[in-house]
Amino acid sequence: MDRQQTIRRVISWLAWPGLLAICLGMTSYGFAVDRPVLLFNLAYAFLALALFGLEQYMPHEKEWNENDGQTFANIAHTLCSKGTVQALVVFSTVIGLASYVTPMTEAGYGLWPRDWPLTVQVLMGVVLSEFGLYWAHRLAHEWYPLWRFHAVHHSVKRLWIINTGRFHFIDSLKSIVPGMAILLVLGAPMEALVWLSAITAYIGMLTHCNVEMRFGFLSWIFNTPELHRWHHSRDLREGDKNYGENLMLWDHIFGTFFNEDRRPPRDIGISEEMPAGFLAQLAWPFERFTRPEKVNPE
Repeated sequence: MDRQQTIRRVISWLAWPGLLAICLGMTSYGFAVDRPVLLFNLAYAFLALALFGLEQYMPHEKEWNENDGQTFANIAHTLCSKGTVQALVVFSTVIGLASYVTPMTEAGYGLWPRDWPLTVQVLMGVVLSEFGLYWAHRLAHEWYPLWRFHAVHHSVKRLWIINTGRFHFIDSLKSIVPGMAILLVLGAPMEALVWLSAITAYIGMLTHCNVEMRFGFLSWIFNTPELHRWHHSRDLREGDKNYGENLMLWDHIFGTFFNEDRRPPRDIGISEEMPAGFLAQLAWPFERFTRPEKVNPE
């Protein structure tokens, strides 16, 4: 093994946990200096640049670095779903509901242990919200009307950081609300919700990156690129698995964890034909809801 191979191998083991740890550290510092949004944005930008560089240096699939003509659509979906839906609808709703839940919690009616250390509360939030995220994701695969919206994300032919946020805005809304709702009903503080959003954003980008990485036991706990590549398989025996957003806990419990000892497929996508343009992709899910179920490609 030459020097370059050795360097790549070391990076492949350290990249996922190392980059996530740096981003979490930056987020923690943001809370400490009362600038959580600023430090989150800096951490997210750092993660995107680091992963983009690694995608060029040590890609998992070299073919996935080739232009597929979907970069504009990917960015447009990201701005539409993440920017408009989350910022204007979801977060405003969360803040509004929190204004009602917080007084009830402070009065002793809430179930959330707000006097526990914030780190413990965040860990609880990630685990509990994952139950809602898991079932929202699984339902989008198993119920065809919801699959029509989720298929926009699965229609990609390659995985890389730019299509991390490629979701139809209705699919994005459907995915976020269940996880947040669980924490709000229990009376979780806004800090825990912000931490959950940040962790989900970091792991989401790491999950979709086209970087050769190794994970070992981490793939039994977290949603890693290794697992998510199976999830994007055209073979539904592999693709209708690994629904976890951040953790694989509920996949283990409900029998949908999948990680065989072989290389995930390079040929990914869906069996249906997705239009190339952004506006056409927004309209596509509304065209019909009559097909009873997805089928495997020939």
